[in-house]
Amino acid sequence: QYYRDLSINLVKRAHLGEEFSSILPMGQGQMIRRGVSFEIPDVGKILVVAGKYLPQNYAEKINNISAFVQRYSQLKTQKTPFKTFYAITLMFVTLLIIFAATWIAFHLAKGITVPIEKLAQATREVSKGNLNVRVEDPASDELGILIESFNQMIKDLRESHDNIAQKTSELEARKKFIETVLDNVTTGVITLDAAGHISSINPSALNMLGLKSNNWMGQPLEEIFRQTKNSQFKEIVEKGIKRHYKINNKEIRIDADGQTRTIALTLSPLPAVQDKPAGWILVLDDLTQLIKAQKLAAWKEVAQRVAHEIKNPLTPIQLSAERILKNLKSPQARPEKIIAEGAQTIVNEASTIKSLVDEFSTFARLPAIQLQSADLHQIITQTISLFKGIYTEIEFKTFFSSDIPNPIKLDPEQMKRVFINLIDNAIEAMDKRGEISISTAFEPKTNSVRIEIADTGPGVPDKDKDKLFMPHFSTKKKGTGLGLAIVHQIISEHNGTIEVEDNQPHGAIFIIQVPVS
Repeated sequence: QYYRDLSINLVKRAHLGEEFSSILPMGQGQMIRRGVSFEIPDVGKILVVAGKYLPQNYAEKINNISAFVQRYSQLKTQKTPFKTFYAITLMFVTLLIIFAATWIAFHLAKGITVPIEKLAQATREVSKGNLNVRVEDPASDELGILIESFNQMIKDLRESHDNIAQKTSELEARKKFIETVLDNVTTGVITLDAAGHISSINPSALNMLGLKSNNWMGQPLEEIFRQTKNSQFKEIVEKGIKRHYKINNKEIRIDADGQTRTIALTLSPLPAVQDKPAGWILVLDDLTQLIKAQKLAAWKEVAQRVAHEIKNPLTPIQLSAERILKNLKSPQARPEKIIAEGAQTIVNEASTIKSLVDEFSTFARLPAIQLQSADLHQIITQTISLFKGIYTEIEFKTFFSSDIPNPIKLDPEQMKRVFINLIDNAIEAMDKRGEISISTAFEPKTNSVRIEIADTGPGVPDKDKDKLFMPHFSTKKKGTGLGLAIVHQIISEHNGTIEVEDNQPHGAIFIIQVPVS
């Protein structure tokens, strides 16, 4: 009675495999039915339907479960659309995030790459020499600090470049000025680098040395020696460079353009750079005309002095002769005595004239020096011994340096004459009482010996120091002015120098410098 409501169509669908189930209200409860189709051999398909009546409380639970099942079925059918929706939404959000991140990244990258590109462009401009470039960037981060530092660096470079350009311009102007001066001075100037090659030579030097070509830059100094063919010039310069000492106003003679020139040669090392020699400067002064003028003036003075010195004894000679003649004419006179006195006066004054002439003759015919190995200290000691026994009120002191090479090259006899003359003058200046000290020292820079002869006399007035060694000048009443002139000539022929200075507290010091060889 519970299954009569089943329709034939429902049964057929169940036989075809369709699920068969139903819930029907029945009274206060519900009838739940479930059918399953079977096929029985020799019988065919049959539908087995089972039913269960459930009271109301069970029915409500069943309804709830059924509702949940139905809702679950609906949700299950909507699962794929929801998944698609959420997947699309997630993809959209992801793309949005990626886009936002990309945009932010591009924005940040632009904030970094644009200033860096500006820096790169500015760097390229600087490499082309444009120091007026400036990178503008308002950022205050590390990149902004970098750009600010770059701008400051370019500013400093520009200032340094401007300073260097200014200094270079000043140096060029100074160089042109110096070149102009050197081209127009009468002094010859040759500069050499550390290797001995010519770095500059002015027209005066070319003229003095008789050199025609102007193309001497970079040429070795040996080439000048070869063309001048002057062994003295070559020997002095090469020795100075080899031993690295200064040569001051060394007089040499050079034959150039058919005439002989007297040249004062000065060789000085240029200041070293980082303890390395920078080169040499060679200065040539043409003394030819000056020496001629000096000789002319000196001999003019000598002639005047000789005339004056000869005139003095001529007066008593003339007076004596006149007296003799006068007495010879007088009948009362006794001519023997007058003649004897007059003749003696004439003889004495003639001897004075002869001595004067002999001294000038000696000065004019000084023998050439004969250099040989000699002991300087021994020569000085021997000279002092000549005076010690005679002038007992003169105290002689010697201060000999042990650094002086022994022996050295000089003319012993001529040097002894120098010392005798200087000591004799000192004794006379001190009125034969006082102190004479002689000291020696070796100067390695100039490879020379320094000899100082000091006395405690009245000294030499400043106005007389420049004229002291001239052949006509004398501070003595009866002096000929030739003694110190002879001393000066002997020292000059030794390639040395002599000068006078004040001694303290009083007196004079004669300073002699002669080369060791």
